[in-house]
Amino acid sequence: MYIVQVASECAPVIKAGGLGDVVYGLSRQLESQGHCVELILPKYNNMRYDHIWGLHQAYLGLSVPWYGGAIDCTVHCGWVHGRLCFFIEPHSSDMFFDRGTYYGCDDDPMRFAFFSKAALEFLLQSNKRPDVIHCHDWQTGLIPVMLYEMYQYSGMEYQRVLYTIHNFKHQGFGGSEILWATGLNREEHYFHYDRLRDNFNPFSLNFMKGGIVYSNYVNTVSPHHAWEAHYGTCSFGLGDTIHRHQQKFCGILNGVDYGIWNPETDTHIPHPYSLSTFEDKGINQKALRERLLLRMANKPIVAYVGRLDDQKGVHLVHHAMYYTLNRGAQFVLLGSATDRQTNDWFWHEKRFLNDNPDIHLELSFNEELAHLIYAGADLMVVPSNFEPCGLTQLIAMKYGTVPIVRGVGGLVSTVFDWDYDPNHPPEERTGFVFYETDNYALESALNRALDLYYNEPKVFQQLALQGMQYDYSWRNPAVEYVEIYDLIRHKWD
Repeated sequence: MYIVQVASECAPVIKAGGLGDVVYGLSRQLESQGHCVELILPKYNNMRYDHIWGLHQAYLGLSVPWYGGAIDCTVHCGWVHGRLCFFIEPHSSDMFFDRGTYYGCDDDPMRFAFFSKAALEFLLQSNKRPDVIHCHDWQTGLIPVMLYEMYQYSGMEYQRVLYTIHNFKHQGFGGSEILWATGLNREEHYFHYDRLRDNFNPFSLNFMKGGIVYSNYVNTVSPHHAWEAHYGTCSFGLGDTIHRHQQKFCGILNGVDYGIWNPETDTHIPHPYSLSTFEDKGINQKALRERLLLRMANKPIVAYVGRLDDQKGVHLVHHAMYYTLNRGAQFVLLGSATDRQTNDWFWHEKRFLNDNPDIHLELSFNEELAHLIYAGADLMVVPSNFEPCGLTQLIAMKYGTVPIVRGVGGLVSTVFDWDYDPNHPPEERTGFVFYETDNYALESALNRALDLYYNEPKVFQQLALQGMQYDYSWRNPAVEYVEIYDLIRHKWD
């Protein structure tokens, strides 16, 4: 099967979050199963060019209709760790992707509306006709809209779209200028509740809603989060749209690329280890303490790796720091804040705790250090307010680091509570789960975890080993994606 992934990120060349990891990992697994996969991405001026091999101009003079004229683009081609990627570079005074940032510009809706239009024009003009166009998140939500309303009449009538939603919180909004820029034009048609009009703002178009309405199939990144989006509040206002299109909506759990995250082969950690050599994890723990100037002591290390923002339950991360110290354990944090107030808060804490030998706050993101923390920590807290899938808990389990998670989204689908899980026998359980968003709920789970570590160390080690045995690679999710690809290819023939 010929599949084209269209996204705003692909790790490691373009990575702002988990989206990039998913796009790369899924593409790699699909290729290993014999499918032809290509990726279309924006050519940002700040992406990691050192991760692209053989970058060259592949298509010159791509003319993309825009407003009443056209913008000339060059399409570059290169291989990102074996994946064939096309990078679209517009030559325009708008400098859509020459901003030194991937996101966060006032005109982001216009930037990615153009990218979506250019991606379709590239497929059209280069005579690429994939079986499936796989689009990701709000940035590509207009692709199925334009394909159905425009491009199917220009020779792309057989292309099908799967639309994957990684985060409902960011949906993409714009006004009538989006319609006139892309050539969709008809305001009365698209400002309709059944099409692109936002469910709560009648004067706004919603990119993600357009993706849901017009694509052949829609999924989010875990079955439980699909249920939350349909029946709960995690759809951020798109619940009615999902309900109307529930027959083409599902959840597929993300995978982890074990070619990158695997303690047996990890080149970023000082000593590899496996199920049979689990005691060597202690060598990495010693290295972690040395690197972060922590006290050499026989006590557990609790860690947090991830963004510091409301989605990730930052108030509970903060509480976990002090509760861990009060329980006589050590705490390590790696992450950067997404807003100034949170950034100032944690820098204040860093300065206040600077001389404490049992805690280290690294307020940035460092990929190499992340690997060492996963390998050296005993426990990983993931107290998210909402979490579509979550990769942190999956990586932690692979490294024998026991997760403590809030029971939402993909977290509750992958971590099975040591004491209370009714659906898994003790030999299949993998961590600790709490459900409320208050400090007491976190304390209850963290307390149970530390008690097990202190009082029954052999049982705690067995729990860590049980997590390592689970297969959360891309092998099974890729099979599910191919089943949907086949469904939409044949259902609409």
